[in-house]
Amino acid sequence: MAPKDKKIKPVAKTVPVKSDAPMPFGKMNMILFGAGLASIILGFVTLASGSETAAPILLVLGYCVLVPVAILWKDKSKSA
Repeated sequence: MAPKDKKIKPVAKTVPVKSDAPMPFGKMNMILFGAGLASIILGFVTLASGSETAAPILLVLGYCVLVPVAILWKDKSKSA
């Protein structure tokens, strides 16, 4: 028994939507996030080299201080 002829529906093309919304994070947020990422990477490097004091300090500084501050930082000029 041959399969029935099915009509193939064309796939709808997606059109990118232009948004005028501003970026949620500014320059200072990116600088703080980069510092946090650098602190985390440096913490893991010092951990691999055997440091028992500098590595945890750098990791806590990166994960618990710099990254959350980078997320929560809001420019005063934009909020006014």
